[in-house]
Amino acid sequence: MKVIYEDNHLLVIEKPVNIPMQEDASKDEDLLTMAKAYIKEKYSKPGDVYLGLVHRLDRPVGGVCVFARTSKAAGRLSRQIQDHTFRKQYLAVVEDNGLKDSGHFEDFLLKDEKTNTVRVDPKGKKAILDYEVLKRKDGLALVAVDLLTGRSHQIRVQFSSRNHPLWGDQRYNPNAKKGQQIALWSHRITFQHPVSKQLLSFESQPSGYPFDL
Repeated sequence: MKVIYEDNHLLVIEKPVNIPMQEDASKDEDLLTMAKAYIKEKYSKPGDVYLGLVHRLDRPVGGVCVFARTSKAAGRLSRQIQDHTFRKQYLAVVEDNGLKDSGHFEDFLLKDEKTNTVRVDPKGKKAILDYEVLKRKDGLALVAVDLLTGRSHQIRVQFSSRNHPLWGDQRYNPNAKKGQQIALWSHRITFQHPVSKQLLSFESQPSGYPFDL
């Protein structure tokens, strides 16, 4: 767990891949528990440590994320997410298949809770993103994604539904090979500090193939 920034109100972390954001049915070690233990040890906090989970990354996805260290900060960050003033930008490697240099995707996505899968469905919730191709090579495209809504599996499903599935996506890419790690990374988050109101931006860079096309 790499700490990028912290103060009395925020804890910004680079999430490792394949670590759940919070405890799930697997009972595997999760980022929220790890972060609480870090705060408790560093500041010698007695009893339970408060840490608010204000946004999520899918388990196989790594990159930058923020926790709130107070309930006030959690509430204010959550409102920014609801108001779409909390910006989330990702890097992804997708199958090219003639992908345009830039684009705007709008869909309605419906989640099946039983299978934990998402599909395009008019009964679902609106999902919006913008993207720009940064690089192309060997039938793949590295794209920067500006996520305008935060639906479950949104980037993965919106690209796969247009025949541009993410490299290594075991759930939505039929061409993914066993053992491949999904090429999706939380690259940058930008938001207003919940107390000082200062505009903050934090980045995390992925490394290795296929991000280094």
